[in-house]
Amino acid sequence: MFRRTLLSAFVGSIGLLAASAGAQPASLTPAVLFENVRIFNGTSERLSPPRNVLVVGNKIQKISQEALAAPAGAPVTRVAGNGRTLMPGLIDAHWHTMLVRPTPAMAIAADPGYTSLLAGAEANDTLLRGFTTVRDMGGPAFSLKRAIDEGLVAGPRIFPSGAMITITSGHGDFRQLYELPRVLGGAPARMEVVGGSAVADSPDEVRVRVREQLMQGASQIKLTAGGGVASPHSPLDVSTFTEAELRAAVEAATNWGTYVTVHAYTPIALQRAVAAGVKSIEHAHLMDDATARLLADKNVWLSIQPFPEEMADIFPPGSEQREKFGEVLEGMDNAYKLARKYKIKTAFGTDVLFSAELATRQGSLLGLLTRWYSAPEVLVMATGTNAQLLALSGKRNPYPGKLGVVEEGALADLLLVDGDPLANIKLIEDPAKNFVVIMKDGKIYKNSLR
Repeated sequence: MFRRTLLSAFVGSIGLLAASAGAQPASLTPAVLFENVRIFNGTSERLSPPRNVLVVGNKIQKISQEALAAPAGAPVTRVAGNGRTLMPGLIDAHWHTMLVRPTPAMAIAADPGYTSLLAGAEANDTLLRGFTTVRDMGGPAFSLKRAIDEGLVAGPRIFPSGAMITITSGHGDFRQLYELPRVLGGAPARMEVVGGSAVADSPDEVRVRVREQLMQGASQIKLTAGGGVASPHSPLDVSTFTEAELRAAVEAATNWGTYVTVHAYTPIALQRAVAAGVKSIEHAHLMDDATARLLADKNVWLSIQPFPEEMADIFPPGSEQREKFGEVLEGMDNAYKLARKYKIKTAFGTDVLFSAELATRQGSLLGLLTRWYSAPEVLVMATGTNAQLLALSGKRNPYPGKLGVVEEGALADLLLVDGDPLANIKLIEDPAKNFVVIMKDGKIYKNSLR
């Protein structure tokens, strides 16, 4: 009887503790209160009047011109805005998380442990440049994404594509000639082992490669539908995948509720991709008027990059890659003008590869868009508009919730800028000085006002 009484008391105590624990989390969720800030909300091209913004957990709970108080009992961090600009974290829609710092040879041949650590360091720097989200357009980013999401490494949210899928000799095929011929069902090449690229030469192979990336957690699928600059065996003018192969990828991705985006520069590569049902085009610097009109008519996204001339320095002088880059650069102005002419849904990305120095200028590359757009239009593109592109992933979106905006209920990815970037976009070129607070998912990663 004594034992039964003791056991009943113990069980009752456990029940009381559980009930108490269940009643506390909401009131103990950490909060951050931004006071006296002017808001660029990611969609409007004007700043708001002074406002106060309350972040609870990882979401924006309240925006008001009136004074706000944190939930009772919650630990609160107060940030005195003093009229500074609060804006969404920046989004880079074409980033290669694992391929920014290594050379091409290192990316394939170096020890994966080292290249992963290198990418982790770059991820931290990316976040501290104010880019709180990136859409990874090819590379073995799954493990780094997981480490960031688990809080082991600081870095941006990553929407991973996994290995970029290519044909034999296509853009992304970095094999050496001695690795030919490829035997179907044979051992994978080194670039496939490390997860950088995957070769597919038929509709059935394409389906397999797409499903392999989805199995690993890809939020969207990347194929290389035309020739490229960096690849050693891929002339710029060639079309690679057949329409049937592209359709196989679209079908497999659609079955998973997500979409296919393709690397393509030339009109024929773009037109074939659109005919196959592709929803987003990467690059398109060599498109013509008819192709631009087609993208607009079919409501296809254009993810194009404002390449700087010095990006040519990545490639050796006199090399074929450098010559191909020059051709792309010549077509860039016309491509942006066509995008504006036909009001194509246009996203911003950088596509920095193999250059740690160029990566430090990520914000400056965004500023290059003022050649074709106003500063407010540029910032809308890099926040609210890019977030709409990310949303095409549907349920494969690894971060359910609203990104790219400052509004109640949105995920709290925020920058506090010392100045007005709508009036002076050059502020984003020096994030170390001008981004005084950087928050991702409700957590402050930088606060130079303390």
